[in-house]
Amino acid sequence: MAFICATGKHRRPSRMKRTTAQAAGIAALTTTGVIGSLAAPALAAETTAEQTGLLPVLAVDNPVAQQIDSVAEEIDAQAEAQKEAAERKAAEEAARQKAAEAAKKAREARERAAREAERKRLNTFVAPIAHSYVSTGYRTGGSLWSSGSHTGIDFHAASGTPVHAVGYGTVVEAGWGGAYGNQVVIRMNDGTYTQYGHLSSIAVSVGQHVEAGRQIGLSGATGNVTGPHLHFEARTSPEYGSDIDPVAYLRLHGVSL
Repeated sequence: MAFICATGKHRRPSRMKRTTAQAAGIAALTTTGVIGSLAAPALAAETTAEQTGLLPVLAVDNPVAQQIDSVAEEIDAQAEAQKEAAERKAAEEAARQKAAEAAKKAREARERAAREAERKRLNTFVAPIAHSYVSTGYRTGGSLWSSGSHTGIDFHAASGTPVHAVGYGTVVEAGWGGAYGNQVVIRMNDGTYTQYGHLSSIAVSVGQHVEAGRQIGLSGATGNVTGPHLHFEARTSPEYGSDIDPVAYLRLHGVSL
């Protein structure tokens, strides 16, 4: 009488089936290139697994372990290189931004210095004759003047004394001016006008820009005069009769007489 083994979930597969399955698994691992030399240790561990009920721990051959370590080291090296590259890039960007900021500050400082220098240039005033004094004051009365009073001030000066522009401006007249003799009229940067009369010679021409202290001629005794001196006027326009107090004008611009 033949015995038929009942099937069920508690029945263990035969040794042949287990061995066949393990061999198939090992073949699969070998085919995929993961671990080709694990078959023998797996078979050797079968008996132990059956006796203890524990899964066997497989030892990897040294060449495979070395290959795995090499790959891991290469991955770590690539990661470290990427990290260093990122850090270098960040440092370079920070240095670039710092340099750009420094360049911007330097440019702004130069621009401020240039603006300040230009402001100073346009607002610097000097006396028309250095180391002189006012010999005839503004609005002094007398028959010497057709209007009945002096429309400017006279600076004591011998013939040939250098005469300077009192501030920055543009020459609008340079030549003979009737009773004023040889004269120069300058339109100042603030829109006012200054006049320099009785010159013995003229050193500028119409349209020329002049700085404060620029020599524009030499004092003399041309025109309606009793002796050499410089006649200086401040005006609101280039026309006769628009005169303003020259002393107050110069003091307003920082020139003490």
